[in-house]
Amino acid sequence: MNQCWLRSDKAKPSGPGRKFLLLSLLWLRFFPLFSYQVQIQQCKVIPGSMSLPALQKNGDIILGGLFSVHDMVVEPNLSFTSIPPPTKCTKFNFRTFRWLQTMIFAIEEINKDQKLLPNITLGYKIYDSCSTPYHALRAANELMGAEEGSEDKGEKKVNGTNGSCHGAVPVLIGDGGSTQSLVVARFLGVFHVPQVSYFSSCACLSNKKEFPAFLRTMPSDLFQVDALVQLVKHFRWTWVGVIAGDDAYGRGGANIFAEEVAKFGACLALHEIIPKNHAKAAMAAIVSRIQCIVFHNGTLTGIQWLASEAWSTASVLSTPTKYRHILQGSMGFAIRRANIPGLQDFLLRLHPSNPDALDNPFLIPFWEEVFGCSLSVGSEGQEHGDGGKPPCSGAEELGSVRNIYSDVSQLRISYNVYKAVYAIAHSLEAMRRCEKGKGPFPLHACPDIDSIQPWQLLHYLKQVEYMNAFGDETKFDQNGDPMAMYDLVNWQLTSKGEIKFVTIGKFDKTTTVGKQKLQIQERNIVWNGNQTTVPLSVCSSICSPGTRKAIRPNFPICCHDCVAYAIECVRCLPEFWSNAENTACIPKEVEFLSFSDTMGITLMAVALLGFFCTCIVVVIFSCYKSTPIVRANNSELSFLLLFSLTLCFLCSLTFIGRPSDWSCMLRHTAFGITFVLCISCVLGKTIVVLMAFRATLPGSNVMKWFGPAQQKAIITLCTLVQVVICTVWLVVTPPTPRQLMPRESAIIILLCDEGSALAFSLVLGYIGLLACLCLILAFLARKLPDNFNEAKLITFSMLIFCAVWVAFVPAYISSPGKYSTVTEIFAILASSYGLLICIFAPKCYIILLRPEKNTRKHFISKITTDNLFS
Repeated sequence: MNQCWLRSDKAKPSGPGRKFLLLSLLWLRFFPLFSYQVQIQQCKVIPGSMSLPALQKNGDIILGGLFSVHDMVVEPNLSFTSIPPPTKCTKFNFRTFRWLQTMIFAIEEINKDQKLLPNITLGYKIYDSCSTPYHALRAANELMGAEEGSEDKGEKKVNGTNGSCHGAVPVLIGDGGSTQSLVVARFLGVFHVPQVSYFSSCACLSNKKEFPAFLRTMPSDLFQVDALVQLVKHFRWTWVGVIAGDDAYGRGGANIFAEEVAKFGACLALHEIIPKNHAKAAMAAIVSRIQCIVFHNGTLTGIQWLASEAWSTASVLSTPTKYRHILQGSMGFAIRRANIPGLQDFLLRLHPSNPDALDNPFLIPFWEEVFGCSLSVGSEGQEHGDGGKPPCSGAEELGSVRNIYSDVSQLRISYNVYKAVYAIAHSLEAMRRCEKGKGPFPLHACPDIDSIQPWQLLHYLKQVEYMNAFGDETKFDQNGDPMAMYDLVNWQLTSKGEIKFVTIGKFDKTTTVGKQKLQIQERNIVWNGNQTTVPLSVCSSICSPGTRKAIRPNFPICCHDCVAYAIECVRCLPEFWSNAENTACIPKEVEFLSFSDTMGITLMAVALLGFFCTCIVVVIFSCYKSTPIVRANNSELSFLLLFSLTLCFLCSLTFIGRPSDWSCMLRHTAFGITFVLCISCVLGKTIVVLMAFRATLPGSNVMKWFGPAQQKAIITLCTLVQVVICTVWLVVTPPTPRQLMPRESAIIILLCDEGSALAFSLVLGYIGLLACLCLILAFLARKLPDNFNEAKLITFSMLIFCAVWVAFVPAYISSPGKYSTVTEIFAILASSYGLLICIFAPKCYIILLRPEKNTRKHFISKITTDNLFS
């Protein structure tokens, strides 16, 4: 072969020229070794063709770049009567343009570095692949072809050797999409020109027989699928659907995911491929199938979305308000990100007035798209097509606009571009440092850094291994893939109504044996609908005993209904339950409030704590019984009240444990009598306080009717009434143990039956009557002098007491099983603590911490109370 023909027009090759180009590529594909030995004498551009626009800068070594700066291509109408006009790329992509600028930023950063590649300047030549394989292949063809030179009769002639035209780049960074990279990788693989992609994740590109020169800083879909499968397994989801785009990335990843989830028993609800052209009929059919199987309500809300890395942090979906109620709570894997210092300032440097703006073919469409204005004037305006946009004022600044181009908060793909540039730079540095006689090539030869051969650079790229400034290690495995590490991100709605990407875990494929590859902080997850509990994803629940599976028509095999067996069953007795196999009746489990379970231990501890606190108060009052505050509050009644409180705390322990005849009788009667004794003491103290202040009136001798003997009589009489009620209760219909055996439950509830609801009501009613009477009398004494606040303390304690027991009645009636017992114990302890704290805590405080108030003078400062001292 004596010539290589390079087409650079914007129409697809057709006719004999196209056949010749295809035959040439086939020849080179099947005989790559021969192609390196052919001396190409001349490179020609077919007359009438047009070069693609490129952003370039000279240097000692030129790096090629492919970026889909535009998302779509408008194909021209072909009349076949004249040379077709160039195709037009539309829909400028700000995100991809940021990736392009990141490549330039990394190259300039390396050029400024005196340690990496000293005395060597890197240049670049970057093309727009317009998100289509055809444009990507044309751009790769130009990067492998000729540099601009002198023209002679419509031809460009450049001498070249070593199997490539002079001026071809030794390495290519790109493309982003897997579909474009597949085409380019096949072409470059013929010449063994290394290609480092930053965003192509198709697992098919790991095949080194097909793509020997392809490497990437983007993990393969195999790793991502593994991460998604581990996520589904972690949350035990067995009912999932797959929706993917109609390209190599979408089809390949979806197929691998479907195969892997099926291995652990998950069921695929749907597997839909969205066509590239978004045809209405095809889209309507897909939506109909999705609604039929999953979204019975006809909407997408309430669905938990799992995102691939392609859109797990996509601002184009998270920014629009119309998507937030659907996608909030989404979860997905994203490649590792980094904060690249200085990148944002570099991105904002662009301006049409800069000297290098004329050499940037992408700046004008970028500027016009950002600011919605036109930089075109006159005939140039016709060329660029201003579309009726107003002219730009020249005062526009990128820093004043907030868009995805200048957003550096989620530098993930940009970080991949950055790592790709540095991987190439470190490979070139390794080539430069090669010592003569110790090289990796035949006869231990070293490469010539001044005339780099792509296949030599490919060798060094495969061996590259370095730690970057962000602490991440960059190297490639035998398939040209990087280490697989992902961040697990969660889409959470902020108070401002914006979507925030919160990292809630990670997936590390390089984790050593014995450690989990998937790590999740579940407490930080906010699910769809702002829920904090893991959503359930199963098509059908496990059938209960006595039923079998019945497959649903037109549904996957894992979806079924549960129908009863067509056999005769024998009902178990109430105290028995059917076993898992429905072959025998086994005894039900007995449930009661025991000393061994957590709730019983907690209540017992609280009761004993109250008992010991009461004993401490008794000790304090005994040590300071001669002080005015103890004497002024009727020390005998105080000690009797403390004794009754100890009994109240201890009687709560009788409610814990397995119910028996004696425990059931003891717990209710002990509770009723001890509480009446307690309230009687409080009532006696209240009457004494009230009468004592009435006795201060001239000529009053009322206190002779409320002396110590009368007080004891009041307490004895009040307690005796409760004793009579309890005795009659025990004789007529005593409380006894009872079993609750609901047929629909596998548990037997063991509790104490009150025996007589009337007797139980009388016991509670009598306690309530005394408490209300005590509260009324204490309320009447509320205006006593501040220095003597016994009545106020009793009022507070009775308010707490009454509130607790008023709330107890409905709670006790509505509480099921052992929780009714828990409710009763809680009421006993709460009311006992209320009496202990409200009545005795202030006195202990004065006795121990404020002794200056514990004097006779303090108590008679406003009113004489000598007749209270005993």
